[in-house]
Amino acid sequence: MDGKERLEKARKRITESIAQNIHLYGLPPSAGRQFGMMFFQNKPSTLDDMANELGMSKTSMSTSIRALSEAKLVERVWERGVRKDLYEVKEDWYQSFIDTFTMKWRRSVSIHTAAIRKSVSELEQLIEDETISSTILEEAKADMERLIYIKQYYAWLDRLINAFEDHEIFNLVPIEDE
Repeated sequence: MDGKERLEKARKRITESIAQNIHLYGLPPSAGRQFGMMFFQNKPSTLDDMANELGMSKTSMSTSIRALSEAKLVERVWERGVRKDLYEVKEDWYQSFIDTFTMKWRRSVSIHTAAIRKSVSELEQLIEDETISSTILEEAKADMERLIYIKQYYAWLDRLINAFEDHEIFNLVPIEDE
């Protein structure tokens, strides 16, 4: 096996690894292969370049590139004299992870917090209602305790998200050079 073949074998292994794990970003394996291919290119690529390299349709490449952009893993770049859109992998993988993590979890916290707030209000009214049975009252109180617990959890998760957004996470888990 010559040097070029060995280089391609090493790149393919990493690209397939990315394709197998890209679901963590909510993306399909084809987007992972596209990302992997772009990662090893030392220059921005057009959708046509990507379609030719991967043997996939330009439409498929366009769909994947949009998803990769929304996940903040790639970005569109400008190059003088080039009329087609060019894309490249974002260099800062740490920030890409932070962006994806915080975007998804911030939304989840918001949805859950709103539901908790509404349910707590309803349970408070139910608990104050003197016409309900003792069984319902006990269940409502037990539910209130559960909601207080998960409210604390989402407050903690919100602080964790803030630690990522503010890069305080790097004080706890520093980036280390090997």
